[in-house]
Amino acid sequence: MRFTLKEGLLLGAATAATQIEGGDENNNWARFAAEGKVYDKTSPTRACDHYNRFREDIDLMAEMGIEIYRFGIEWSRIEPAEGAFDPEVLAHYREEIEYMISKGIRPMLTLHHFTNPLWFEDMGGFTNKRSVEIFMSFAERVIDALGDLVEDYITINEPNVYATNSLFFGTWPPEKKSLVSVVKAFSNMTACHIRAYKMIHEKRQRMGKEVTRVSFANHLRIFEPKDKDNSWHRTCAKLNRWLFQDAITEAMMTGKCKFPVMKRGGVTEGRYYDFIGINYYSRSTVEGIGDGVREDCHKNDLGWEIYHDGLIELANELGNRYGAPVYVTENGTCDNTDAFRPLFVYDQLKLISETDNPIERYYHWSFMDNFEWREGESARFGLVRVDYETQTRTVNASGKLYADIIRNKGVTDEAYEKYVEGREYHR
Repeated sequence: MRFTLKEGLLLGAATAATQIEGGDENNNWARFAAEGKVYDKTSPTRACDHYNRFREDIDLMAEMGIEIYRFGIEWSRIEPAEGAFDPEVLAHYREEIEYMISKGIRPMLTLHHFTNPLWFEDMGGFTNKRSVEIFMSFAERVIDALGDLVEDYITINEPNVYATNSLFFGTWPPEKKSLVSVVKAFSNMTACHIRAYKMIHEKRQRMGKEVTRVSFANHLRIFEPKDKDNSWHRTCAKLNRWLFQDAITEAMMTGKCKFPVMKRGGVTEGRYYDFIGINYYSRSTVEGIGDGVREDCHKNDLGWEIYHDGLIELANELGNRYGAPVYVTENGTCDNTDAFRPLFVYDQLKLISETDNPIERYYHWSFMDNFEWREGESARFGLVRVDYETQTRTVNASGKLYADIIRNKGVTDEAYEKYVEGREYHR
């Protein structure tokens, strides 16, 4: 064996509803694409047609041995107009969850993953003072309909990425550039998470369910000064980290709110997490306010640095600080030809398994290629390749390696030679 998985580590995959389902035109990203603002002019209305093909995709997961699956539901399908909930859509998601459970796959349900119904988006989304009340109405209806089936929940995915891209840099819908809007969104999303955390526990307890795990998926990265001897670079690294991730982490997990997060919606201090959800992709090399990439480093096809040690650093730091197990709720890389993804999977899982860390679950992003937001269909993250024209699924070499790792609880010499040996990252 090249390495053995750490004891108890569960391996799975993650997706998001808008990125794979197709068919829904009632959300902000479908409209954004219709306006021609996605780089490759594709749209989530096509995506992977998963809404109709979920059995095929879950069968494929089961064949690969996927143990845990993080998936999303589409708010704009469930509540196409404010207060108008579609029971057929909720029944569809119930059928999907029951099917994955029947295949031995443990579900983790994500309530919000970047996408808003048009009616919610057009009232300002999470910048609206009513957004907490509106989100809670949606979340309660979902838990009433599906909560008896699912133990594991993500309330909100990457609130920092949502607010930064949509409301500060203006590269995502609604293309605003307003620090005031970021503060409003951060504050309201914090209240949404905390209230949803309490609600999910309360409802499942009334259902007689003994085990419930709730948290949020936080996009975390390493911020490193470009020149460690440069005081401005060091200051910017600390400032970027606080504004982008540390403040929102502290607020959503404990209710302790400091700028740029303000207390809203009756938030009180407490513990609002059962695990630490980390979405990890890269390291930022900082010389000002914003992102940056080291010179001459290994990069993926989007130009992000490949830095595996960062995941361990963050897992150890947050595990020690908050005293909870770490679930890697997303980790993967953009590799459009699957040239180095097998090496990526090998290196990251080897590090997790051979390093002392609190990581208990690993959800690879993504199970299959999908609509990758502003990049559209041009950026591929999947263990499974999708031909969008024919909707044919083909398991990549990385997916075959992943299945082999799950089956053998580690990487055998044979698997290494077949899937990993000879592959290299590019710069």
